Amino acid sequence: MPHTVALFAAASEEQGPGNTIRIVLLASLVGAGLLAWFLLRGYRNDDHND
Repeated sequence: MPHTVALFAAASEEQGPGNTIRIVLLASLVGAGLLAWFLLRGYRNDDHND
């Protein structure tokens, strides 16, 4: 975790906070998509629940 904080700090020093916000938003969207897929795949009905 400290390694990613250092990367974000370096990115914000070089290019301003805009790119850091884009990275955080993109990571959040990808994480939300993966979480939704993981949770919703348990609700599939494969006709194995007799």
